[in-house]
Amino acid sequence: MKIRLAALFTVLTLIFVFLLYQQSFQTIDVKLQDIWLQDERETDYRVAILAIDDESLHDVGQWPWPRDVHAQLVNELADFAAVIGFDITFPLASDNPEDDEAFIEAVQNAGNVVLARYGMFDKFSQRGMIESTELSEPFPPLKEAALGLGHLNTFPDEDGVVRRALYRFTFEGEEINSFSSVIAQHYAQKMGEPLRFDESALNELQQFHIDYAGAPNQFEVIPYSMVLNGDVPADYFEDRIVLIGPYTVGIKDDFLTPLDKKQSMYGVEIHANIIQNLLEGNFKKEVDWQWNALILVMLSSIAYFICRMKSPFVSLILLAVFAGLFGYLGKLLYENGLIIAFVYGLLLLATSYVCAVAFHYFNELSERKRVTSIFGRYVAPQVVNEILENGEEGLKLGGIRKEVTVLFVDIRGFTTLSESVEPEEIVEILNEYLDLTANCIFDYGGTLDKFIGDATMAIYNAPLPLEDHAMQAVRSAWAMKQKAVALEEQLQERFGKAVKFGIGIHSGPAVVGNIGSKTRMDYTVIGDTVNTAARLESNSKPGQIIISDTIYEQVKDRVIVNALGEIQVKGKLQGISIYEVEGMT
Repeated sequence: MKIRLAALFTVLTLIFVFLLYQQSFQTIDVKLQDIWLQDERETDYRVAILAIDDESLHDVGQWPWPRDVHAQLVNELADFAAVIGFDITFPLASDNPEDDEAFIEAVQNAGNVVLARYGMFDKFSQRGMIESTELSEPFPPLKEAALGLGHLNTFPDEDGVVRRALYRFTFEGEEINSFSSVIAQHYAQKMGEPLRFDESALNELQQFHIDYAGAPNQFEVIPYSMVLNGDVPADYFEDRIVLIGPYTVGIKDDFLTPLDKKQSMYGVEIHANIIQNLLEGNFKKEVDWQWNALILVMLSSIAYFICRMKSPFVSLILLAVFAGLFGYLGKLLYENGLIIAFVYGLLLLATSYVCAVAFHYFNELSERKRVTSIFGRYVAPQVVNEILENGEEGLKLGGIRKEVTVLFVDIRGFTTLSESVEPEEIVEILNEYLDLTANCIFDYGGTLDKFIGDATMAIYNAPLPLEDHAMQAVRSAWAMKQKAVALEEQLQERFGKAVKFGIGIHSGPAVVGNIGSKTRMDYTVIGDTVNTAARLESNSKPGQIIISDTIYEQVKDRVIVNALGEIQVKGKLQGISIYEVEGMT
C-alpha cells in the first residue's frame, strides 16, 4: 500500500510540474498573489501628483488647454521641483505657435522636464525585448528642449489588471526606456543617489513586477489649478518629483490594480507607484519554473508523509497548517524580493489530500473484500468483521465469559461410505454436506466455529449478540435435517448408500475469544457447555436432533419434541434430560 501511495503522489507531482511549466493556472495564481502579497504601505513623500482633475478643468477651461498654461506651471515649479514629468503626449504643434514657443522655452529653461512618448506594436508573442513599429513623440522643438523622454505604454493582464511595468522596448534599434524609469534616474542623479536597477527582475518581455504602495488616491494629489492660482506655493515641491497627468473620468487614462479591482487607478498614480519601487530598490523577481517545481516536489513529499496517517481529520488539519506555513513562506520570500507560484502548491496539497483519502478508502474496501473472501472460507463472517473492525486489537489472545448456544453436527455412516467410493468422490460429498451445514448456520445468525473432519461446530450469541439464540440454533438444526433429504437421495442413487446428520445442541456459560498461541489461534468457545453439546451429538442417532433440557425450557412452546429421558454425560455427576426435535410449530 505504501509503495502504491508513493506512486500516486509521484504521478500527482509530475502532473502539477507539467501544469506549472505550461502556466495552466497562471491567471488564478496572479489573482491569489494579488490577495496575499499586495499590501498597502506608506507612499513616498518625494512623489507628488498635480492632477488635471474636475476642479482644474472648471478653473482653467475645457481640455486640451493652451500650451502657455503648461508653460506657466513649469515656470512656477522650475526652481523648486527636482524633476517634472508630464504624463501627457504632445505629438503635434498646436494652432497657436506663440503658446508652443512659450512652452518650449519654459521646458528648456527649467532643464528638469521629462516628456512622454508612446509606442505602437503589432501583436507579439516572441520572447525578449519587444520592438515597436511606430513611435509617437513630442513635436521636434519640444522634444529637443526636454531633459528626457520616456514611454507611457502599459500592458494590463487578461483580466484588465496592471501588475507589471514595461521597462523598455526597442524602436529602429534604439532602446526606449519607460517614463517612470527616466524620471527616477534623473531624480537619483540630481539628489546624488545613483539608481541601480536589478536587471534580473525583468521577465522575458522586459517587464517587472509593480509592488503597489497604495490603492487609488493614496499618493498626495493636488489640483493643477491650485498651483497656477497660488493656493499651493511652488516651494512646497522643493526637491520632489512632480507628476502631471489626467485625474478625471473625462480624460480616459485609468486601469485596475491588484489592490483594488473595483476602483480604477489613474495612469499618473501608477507611474508614482513604479517610481517609488525604483527609488526604494524594491524589485520582485519571479522565480524560474524549475525552482517552483522543486517546491512542488518538497510539498508533495511532506503531503505524502502526512497523508499516510490513519486519521483523515488529523491529516486535513496538518495539511491546513502546512498550507498556512507555505503561504507565510511565500509572503516572507516576497518581502525579500522573490515571487513563488502559490496556486500550484496549494492545489497540489488539496488534490493530494483528496486523492489520498480516496486511495485509503478504496484500498480499505479492496482489503476488506480480500480478507472477507479469504478468511470467510474458514471462519464465520462475524469473526471476519471483528478482525476488520478492530484490526490487531481484535486478534489478541484472551476471551470473555458469556451465555452461548453450541451446536455440533456430525455425518452418520460417513466412514462406511468412504470405504466404498473413491477419495475424490468422498471429498466432493463431504464438501456438499459441510457447505449445507455452514449455510444453515449462517442463515440463522450462527458463527461457524470449525470443521472437525466430517463434523461441524457452531456458536450462537458470539461474537455478536443474537436474540433468542437457543431457538436460532434449533432452527439451524431443523434446516439441516430438511435440506439433507435431497443429498441423501443423490447418494442413494449414485452409491446405493446414504448418510444422515446427528445433531446435539446445548446452552450455557462459556469462555469466548481467541484461544491458542501468539502465532496460531482460533476464535472459539471452551467450557462445560461445549463438552455437553458434543456429548449430545455423539448420543444422537442418524437423522436425530437432540437438545438439552436447558434448550428445551427456552423453546418448548415453539417445537415438537419427544422426551428421551435422562442420560449420563461423562464428567457430570447428575444426568441430563434430553429431547428429540421432531418438528416446528
